Amino acid sequence: MASKIFLAACAITAGIAAGARQAPSQLPQFEVATIKPNKSGDGRIMMQIQPGGRLNAVNVTLRLLIRNAYLLQDFQIIGGPGWQNDDHFDVVAKAESDGLGDPFQSERRGEPSRGQLMLRQLLAERFKLVVHNEDRDMPIYALILNRADGKLGPQMKVSEVDCNAMGRGRGRGPAGPPPPLQPGERMPCGIRIAPGNMSVGGSTIAQFANTLGMFVGRVVVDKTGLTGNYEFNLTWTPDNLPPRPPGAPEPLINGSPIDPNGPSIFTAVQEQLGLKLDSQKGPVSVLVIDRAEHPTEN
Repeated sequence: MASKIFLAACAITAGIAAGARQAPSQLPQFEVATIKPNKSGDGRIMMQIQPGGRLNAVNVTLRLLIRNAYLLQDFQIIGGPGWQNDDHFDVVAKAESDGLGDPFQSERRGEPSRGQLMLRQLLAERFKLVVHNEDRDMPIYALILNRADGKLGPQMKVSEVDCNAMGRGRGRGPAGPPPPLQPGERMPCGIRIAPGNMSVGGSTIAQFANTLGMFVGRVVVDKTGLTGNYEFNLTWTPDNLPPRPPGAPEPLINGSPIDPNGPSIFTAVQEQLGLKLDSQKGPVSVLVIDRAEHPTEN
């Protein structure tokens, strides 16, 4: 699936809690927004922020919009109509004065960006979305050290980059999408995801754990005890590669074709980072959908 997701993986629990504290009527709003059904049947989706405070989403489902607005994984969304996974829409929305905020800084603070709050308001107004939050005891993974002596894997390195200073240097204007990484190049700050690869720079282990939940189907809780920021490239062979559109090039990992016999993400975390995913049970914050309706066309 060729996609640019609007929001990088963020702190899951914090995202839900922020939604519970702020009623839809109190949220910032897009200046203008259009929503139209997409009946193309195309398997590709796109959801991105564009310069000028513009959100452009193509062929997205309501469920994907909710996931991005509330910083969630699929298993954290409970209930809702069946069409939330099947009906697709094109959404174009514009914030006044480039007011979508900085997703990079919001991610580091574990809170939703202004653009995400605007998307929540849009869902409440146009899809009549009503939700509430619950904590449920569910299977989770605890991210722990793999070795008793605490030795980390060959890919794991302490980051010496001052990401807070870099964030301040970005200023208040829109930065636009970052340039694509070259094969083997690491993100200096933040987390970037490609099929079978995660590039992490200047990030805490807790931030990495939240992102890891996208690929293992559970909330991942950091129980390593590691502090500070780290940088690494994690490479694995995905269980299910997204479908390739006709004529699209074969997906690559660091410039090379994906090895079908490569390590699973569980093995990669253990061998490359010196960490381990331990199956446990614990409280998980979920978002329960009480109501949703098809949006009226513009």
